[in-house]
Amino acid sequence: MATTTVTPETTEVKKTPITLTSKAVEKVREIMATQDPLPAGLRIGVVGGGCSGFQYSMSFENQSGMMDKVFNFDGLKVFVDATSLMYLNGCTVDYVETLEAAGFKFDNPNTKSTCGCGSSFSV
Repeated sequence: MATTTVTPETTEVKKTPITLTSKAVEKVREIMATQDPLPAGLRIGVVGGGCSGFQYSMSFENQSGMMDKVFNFDGLKVFVDATSLMYLNGCTVDYVETLEAAGFKFDNPNTKSTCGCGSSFSV
């Protein structure tokens, strides 16, 4: 007599190394809609500079580069180069509005310190 083993199918949900909140995605789409021509997506990166050594960069992009990882957030393409991805692993990007200011906020677990204004960081 043969026995049959049935195993339930598992659905693996992969967590992306970088996360954009729904508010951030909404704001990026709002800004993108004003661009002519409409960009293909958003580039997020880390560049040298600022008081603490590194700073975040965001710009619109028409296509991915050869060394880019492309992430999809509710239909929004986000391009991140391989070097920046090392510094952004685990980072969450949000859009916040307060009485004093509005803008994109990076919550990066890799930072060891930030400057007083919060626009640059060190690892």
